[in-house]
Amino acid sequence: MTARNTAADDSLVARVEQYAEEVLRPAALRTDREGVAPERIDELRALGLLNHLAPPEFGGLAIDRDTDRRVHETIAGACFNTWLVWAQHAPLAGRIAAARAQGVPVSPLAERILRGELLLGAGVSDVRHFPERYISARKAADGWLFDGTISWVSGWGLNAALTVAAVEPDTDTVVTALVPVGDGLHSDGPLDLGAVGGSRTARVRLDAVFVSEANVLSTQSLDEARYADIGTASDARAHHFGLAETVLAELERSDRPETRAVAATWRPRVAEIRATAYALADEALAAGGGPHRLDERLATKVASGEALSAITRALLISRSGRGLSGDDTAQLHARSALFLLVQGQTADVRRAQLAQLAR
Repeated sequence: MTARNTAADDSLVARVEQYAEEVLRPAALRTDREGVAPERIDELRALGLLNHLAPPEFGGLAIDRDTDRRVHETIAGACFNTWLVWAQHAPLAGRIAAARAQGVPVSPLAERILRGELLLGAGVSDVRHFPERYISARKAADGWLFDGTISWVSGWGLNAALTVAAVEPDTDTVVTALVPVGDGLHSDGPLDLGAVGGSRTARVRLDAVFVSEANVLSTQSLDEARYADIGTASDARAHHFGLAETVLAELERSDRPETRAVAATWRPRVAEIRATAYALADEALAAGGGPHRLDERLATKVASGEALSAITRALLISRSGRGLSGDDTAQLHARSALFLLVQGQTADVRRAQLAQLAR
């Protein structure tokens, strides 16, 4: 973890916490029913959260890793649907800035992202399922043609561009690029999901969409892409702990001593899992990513899922049946915890989860 943490970083966290408590949390149930509203994106932009990882020369905040985690925890804990839409976008300004620092030219579209002007969606996870299903890439003059159906795009209708990972099957080359939303992209609209139903998540079809070489973020072998994906999918991350903090706080506010006892039991355990998860992720990053201490990282992610399952069940039980009502947060948090069991699920993650349940 980076050591830098400035007064500006702390000020950002304080502003985000105030926004989360005054705007996001009171509307979370409605947002889950009705969807993330366009004004939420304007509010996030005003807070600087559409380019908080970009360098100051682009109006960004260039915050450190620890501060970024605190922001993710805060937003996820207040409104998981809003977090999911924002989280598809949030890391990309940092990725573009890192590439720029290595001399990679920045396209006009990428520069607008660095400046926080546009919201991105993400369509990168289908690479995990190659060759069964994937977005295909074909070389064309001055660029590529992308074809196929992206399984999951959150924020559809709010985002102006997508980050898409496609595979050229003849060479097993993964091409990751910025694709403006426009002609050649089609969707039937948001999916009817049992969890994060307000995230505007849709399947999006690309019909021979031309992607200019200027908007390509990277080309790498399939093995390189899968190596990098290990770090994305194998760690318990900030949004797990933001949701856990919200559930623990609701348990602690109960007038039932047995409910508060659950929180007293699980709070130190969640803190331990959080510290371990962040330490392992930071160590893996310093070691160059990939499968560094992979079994321990997977075990920690499984432990975070089990903790969330336990405390969200406790919140449902403590509400004496009311927790299953659509106007009660207990059912919202329980469904969000279920979503986390399958989000970013690779074969390694699935095996680790099921092995633990089979014990």
